[in-house]
Amino acid sequence: MNSKLHLVCDDRGKPLVMLLTEGQMSDHKGARLMLKALPEAKVLIADRGYDSNWLRAALNERKTEPCIPPTKSRKTPIDYDKALYRRRHKIENLFSRLKDWRRIATRYDRCAHAFFSAICIAAAVAFYLNQ
Repeated sequence: MNSKLHLVCDDRGKPLVMLLTEGQMSDHKGARLMLKALPEAKVLIADRGYDSNWLRAALNERKTEPCIPPTKSRKTPIDYDKALYRRRHKIENLFSRLKDWRRIATRYDRCAHAFFSAICIAAAVAFYLNQ
């Protein structure tokens, strides 16, 4: 089983929106599926895998500033706030805390729905019950 977890977190690093897709699906398609579920925000920080013109346009429509570094294949690089981009470590910390759970780190479950259920339980315990 190959899968990819797309996550949106708040400014404190708590998960807000989660989506599990097949591993071969590009980040662009995952972003398209999550776009309507995104909460209102001033800025969206994402890695360069999410860099696309349509996503930037959709975020601008929502009055959300994209802070996404351009892909290396872009002919004209797009500027982004590098100081703000450093705050992306919060999502990396979120993934790290989820991977503290052996079942998630080793992808123990073969079925996608069982694996995603384990992720949801781990997120609930790690971020919402242990305050």
